Amino acid sequence: MVALAALVLSATLSWGTRPTLGFAPAASHSGRFHLSAVASSDASHEERAFVENFDESNDFASSSSAVFGLSRRRLLSAVVSASVAASKPLSAAAAEGDVESAAATAAPPLPPVEVAVSGDAKPLFNEARALELQGRMEAAQRLYAKVTKISPRFVYGWSNLGNAQVALGNLGSADESYTTSIDLCREKNADGTGRKCNDLYLILLNRGCIRLNDGRTKEALRDLEEADALRGRPDSVVLQNRARAREVNGFYSGADRDYAVSISMTSNEVAPFWLRAAMVKYQLGDKVEAYNLLKRVENRFPEAPEVRAAAAAMLVDKGDMDGARRKYLEIPDRQRLKFVDRDYLTRVISWPPAMTDSLALVSKAVGDGP
Repeated sequence: MVALAALVLSATLSWGTRPTLGFAPAASHSGRFHLSAVASSDASHEERAFVENFDESNDFASSSSAVFGLSRRRLLSAVVSASVAASKPLSAAAAEGDVESAAATAAPPLPPVEVAVSGDAKPLFNEARALELQGRMEAAQRLYAKVTKISPRFVYGWSNLGNAQVALGNLGSADESYTTSIDLCREKNADGTGRKCNDLYLILLNRGCIRLNDGRTKEALRDLEEADALRGRPDSVVLQNRARAREVNGFYSGADRDYAVSISMTSNEVAPFWLRAAMVKYQLGDKVEAYNLLKRVENRFPEAPEVRAAAAAMLVDKGDMDGARRKYLEIPDRQRLKFVDRDYLTRVISWPPAMTDSLALVSKAVGDGP
């Protein structure tokens, strides 16, 4: 039994300033404990920015490559020596034998990749899971780290360490842990023996979300595209995050499709990411649908500063500058000044250009902007 987390990175909405982690436990169909980062059902919790995803790597990828490279050199050496052994002086053959013997000693074969915990690591892993369920993340992280030292080839030791590191805000370390887990998972699936690693899409989702949050948008999109392909069917969590990655990479049409499918899968539950979907439609020129979608978000989150700012921007395009000014001035003064800062709009909350340009007109009309 393993525990794995899907840590969702949603739109960075200004009412949360910085996304916060939220865990809602649910039992998966396989019996594994499954963590899913979602907004809670009550408005006070939902009106925080949605969530993030993250990961940590060891040097397994590079060390594995080095071992495989050495194995190939040994194999080639064996072939060459077999073909010319009869013509070689004894001393040369002996010297080559010494080299091959040293190489064999220096590079013992790696143990197989594990997808089920065993041995001394098993009680530690189970205790770490229990601590994680209790919210004692620092203690869980320490035990997961011990698990990776005892069983460094155990896929879920690394992925669960990454989950704990995400919860504690250690995002760089989490990226490395997820990367090690991904490398091991790929290796296991490539060897074609025994039980497969079936959670690769989920670990890629987590790492992709970390990288999206970290500004590594192209790498994030690659992870999320692969996660979607491996998932093999529409998954709202994957689609929300891939839509965001496509959006920040400028692929607005693809983002629009992903947001639309994800919304269709949760049509009765207005969520913060719907605002991102509305802004993407606005960028694409579908302004009627953008405004209709925004109104549903506004009904659900009427006091969120970013929702008010977005509504003001869209009212400009409807020719209602008076309404746009009134809506914009509903934002408290200190929070409103953030929306004057173009760097905040483009780099922190990543608004599309059309929305940024419209809001600049409102800021200027109320005397906030240049």
